[in-house]
Amino acid sequence: MTHKVHPKIFRIKEMKDWDSRGFYGKRPAEILEEDFRIREFLKKKIGEAGIAKIEIERFPTELIVIVHTARPGLIIGRRGERARKLREQLIRQVLRKYRGPSLAHQNFRLEFKAIKDPWLSASLASQQIARELEKGTRFRRALKRALSKIMSHKEVQGARVQVSGRVNGVRMARTEWLQEGRLPRQTIRADIDYSLAEAFCSYGVLGVKVWIYKGDKF
Repeated sequence: MTHKVHPKIFRIKEMKDWDSRGFYGKRPAEILEEDFRIREFLKKKIGEAGIAKIEIERFPTELIVIVHTARPGLIIGRRGERARKLREQLIRQVLRKYRGPSLAHQNFRLEFKAIKDPWLSASLASQQIARELEKGTRFRRALKRALSKIMSHKEVQGARVQVSGRVNGVRMARTEWLQEGRLPRQTIRADIDYSLAEAFCSYGVLGVKVWIYKGDKF
């Protein structure tokens, strides 16, 4: 039987880095749970704006949360009002539970970084396909459209889009995919961006996977 490995985990510390980094002290389990709750809260509140990834950096006296998004202006709002309210809600609902009321506000920064082209991010591409499927778009049309937009970029050398489940509401679940170009998934130096998203349709949940190969890194 084959042994499948997550493309990012396969390349950690060689090509990519962890999304949670920094000083965890003597209570790593509690802090990792706090990281999970922070990501869960942000995806619930601003997930519709398109979040590629959330990085958390911890220092002995500081906590920094960096949100990579395709629409930072929508999240920040006019004069930063929405970002300020989001920060206060995050402190009140998540950080106070783990850091205590006295330390929740101290040395905490919430930053937003813009992604110029969402079709170069596997996470944003899979989320877009999932949204189209939830609206009732035929899966083959959604996959073809996404693959053509991904492959229209010069830096992309290969891509694969895949959907699994009861596609189009049929009785039997199956897997359908489209691929174009090269995709060397067994090569560690291959810069492959991978993501999994879920589409919640009336007939069930569909899994959407996207691989984007952007060449080799030495």
